[in-house]
Amino acid sequence: MIRVVSLLLGAALLCSHGAFCRRVVSGQKVCFADSKHPCYKMAYFHELSSRVSFQEARQACESEGGMLLSLENEAEQKLIESMLQNLTKPGTGISDGDFWIGLWRNGDGQTSGACPDLYQWSDGSSSQYRNWYTDEPSCGSEKCVVMYHQPTANPGLGGPYLYQWNDDRCNMKHNYICKYEPEINPTEPVEKPYLTNQPGDTHQNVVVTEAGIIPNLIYVIIPTIPLLLLILVAFGTCCFQMLHKRKARRNFIKDSTPLSSECLAESLNSNLVHMVVSVIPCHVQNNSHSLNQ
Repeated sequence: MIRVVSLLLGAALLCSHGAFCRRVVSGQKVCFADSKHPCYKMAYFHELSSRVSFQEARQACESEGGMLLSLENEAEQKLIESMLQNLTKPGTGISDGDFWIGLWRNGDGQTSGACPDLYQWSDGSSSQYRNWYTDEPSCGSEKCVVMYHQPTANPGLGGPYLYQWNDDRCNMKHNYICKYEPEINPTEPVEKPYLTNQPGDTHQNVVVTEAGIIPNLIYVIIPTIPLLLLILVAFGTCCFQMLHKRKARRNFIKDSTPLSSECLAESLNSNLVHMVVSVIPCHVQNNSHSLNQ
């Protein structure tokens, strides 16, 4: 009962004003700051060619210490629905695309009435909670389960194709949802591709926090990048101007240094010639005056 209440509170946090619902994005690991809420990650691929099979999705979750999503009860189902609603809110560009969950059937083409009872959770959970779409599971060769997410599709006999479950062939390509053990003091892991066999799709594996969840530094750092670039440009311009002024001052000092010995001698010789030229007329004039007397 306590677990159900905590999950319901988690769903309320997702949609409440001022909570972190606007920060649920593809490839983002969402953790609550308590020991009752598991962590989750919604892996959505815009490109259909980048979506993965059931086994690939299972391996991707396990490589990060998690498992494909298992659902314990309706409260947890509603929590996941809230996350998907925030993930696909208008303006995100995210639309149709079902999500693998960890329910599957390890058997060969059973079509009898016992087929629905053969499905089990890949993480070993004993939960008997199910949320099948009308007339599902169809069994046969369809052994792996997806959570419907087709908001643009016309409703069928069972209503909109949203959040209810459908069995599908395990080699079909879909998005997926991972589930992790609770992290009381989660830390932000290093950014890395979360599917090693999909080099074109790199996503951040981020811990989100708000309203009791630890702050996510990436939302602080990214908005400051333009300011840092502006400061860097201003600093570079200032340094360039200082260097230019220093160079000009150095050139001025160089031009103002005393004349070299050669230049000084040349200057003295020029002055002597000027003095001789000035003295000769005076001497000639004095001699001429003496002769006249």
